[in-house]
Amino acid sequence: MYMARWKVFLIMLVCLGGVWFVIPNLLSKSALEKTSPWLPQTQIRLGLDLQGGSHILMEVDVKTFINDYMDSLLESTRLFLRQEKISYRQLQRVKGQDIIAFDLRNGSQDLTPGLLNSLKSIDADMEVYAEGARVFLLVGDRARSARIRSAVDQSIEIIRRRVDETGTKEPTIQRQGEDRILIQLPGIEDPERVKSLLGQTAKLSFRFLADGDLSSEEGKGLSSQVERLESLTTKGERPYTYDVKKRVVVSGESLLDAQPTFDENNRPCVRFKLDALGGRKFAEATKANVGKSFAIILDNKVISAPTINEPIPGGEGRITGNFSVEEASDFALLLRAGALPAPLTVLEERTVGPDLGADSIKAGTRATILAVCLIIVFMVIAYAAVGFVANIALIFNLILLFAGLSILGATLTLPGIAGIALTLGMAVDANVLINERIKEELKHGKRYMIAVDSGYNRAMSTIIDSNITTLIGSILLYIFGTGPVRGFAVTLSLGIIVSMFTAVSLSRLIMASWIRWRHPKTLWI
Repeated sequence: MYMARWKVFLIMLVCLGGVWFVIPNLLSKSALEKTSPWLPQTQIRLGLDLQGGSHILMEVDVKTFINDYMDSLLESTRLFLRQEKISYRQLQRVKGQDIIAFDLRNGSQDLTPGLLNSLKSIDADMEVYAEGARVFLLVGDRARSARIRSAVDQSIEIIRRRVDETGTKEPTIQRQGEDRILIQLPGIEDPERVKSLLGQTAKLSFRFLADGDLSSEEGKGLSSQVERLESLTTKGERPYTYDVKKRVVVSGESLLDAQPTFDENNRPCVRFKLDALGGRKFAEATKANVGKSFAIILDNKVISAPTINEPIPGGEGRITGNFSVEEASDFALLLRAGALPAPLTVLEERTVGPDLGADSIKAGTRATILAVCLIIVFMVIAYAAVGFVANIALIFNLILLFAGLSILGATLTLPGIAGIALTLGMAVDANVLINERIKEELKHGKRYMIAVDSGYNRAMSTIIDSNITTLIGSILLYIFGTGPVRGFAVTLSLGIIVSMFTAVSLSRLIMASWIRWRHPKTLWI
């Protein structure tokens, strides 16, 4: 029953540390902020099923993204060939494939290894090869996967900016699979507004209106350079249609800032500011087209189409429309956060009200308290004085478990509460094994000091085996599970580790200290 001093010190340090990190969870957030800075500020976070909020699973539209990427690659190839003064014809995307192809006008005499190598500078991951005078630029599986991964990462970052702008605290935004994004927003009051903000691609562009009518004979020749777009639908009105040139004067990538404000008639609008390059392009375009109209387009919808009365220098302007105050604020938020590289589709959505979450917390708390009380009574009835030692270890098991969740910044869910209840049962199971082993040693006539020592030593292998197998299962649940399943796995894994510490090390220290202090003649068990 002897324990080295460093072991005693380490066990006591762990128990005191557990109490120290649990204290913040007993205080409200406002009370915690008023405490001294030396007190830990981390608290256990509550999951959506306890706090309320929204769970949204979105999928990146890979097909649209790849099509946009191939269109961009086609234009980059055209620009490269013109800059290099290479004569070509029939530059196009091969139908149904991720391949750009063109023919050299002068035949294979223009085809040199230097040309093929220089074409690779358009995109380093692209494969370039030739068949006779026809050149192919192939986007292979590796390049495709890299582009999709980059698009998902960019989408996650833009979603995070948009969510942060709404003031949502402690959101969970993470990749799930190759092209899916899981978003958990605890405590939000208006989930529909947030979902609409997340779903908009928010691609902004400034383009000029077409000079003629597309339906006329003259306009038919311009159909390849002009497209017809609808205006944003307004309340009680049908959308207008505009014939807009495809050439983009300034894109949203040049946007530095956007803020909601009011115009001279006290109507909501959005003030924007462009960077130096975008401001210069905008100023030159407006100077050369005074008297003409240009369209401000968001996601292929025309917001407004004002007439240029005078040049607009400085790269600053206003976007007006039939906005409400909230719509202007959301529009400015989308522009500041940036455009998504591809549309997002909502695959799954769950919303939990705060009242349901509060009921779950109360039910889980009652269940945990009742479980602890019943276990304490059972241990005292079954094992008398030795049962008190197991109960002290059980209480510290609960303290250390909550301390571990606080330190890890883990999110407690309703299945997590179930994991805590299961952990308490497993912690007592270890003490039951030890106490039953002690009983057997006493029945064989051994002195109680030897019986206690043998009980802990001989039960050790059984305790480790049973806990390790359960720990393996919980680790696999965490790796392959999602959402609430992971919450259950975290609490169960942490509870197993803590229960092994309290059942073997802490209870042994308490038992040894009690025997040395009381020197009982017999051991009631």
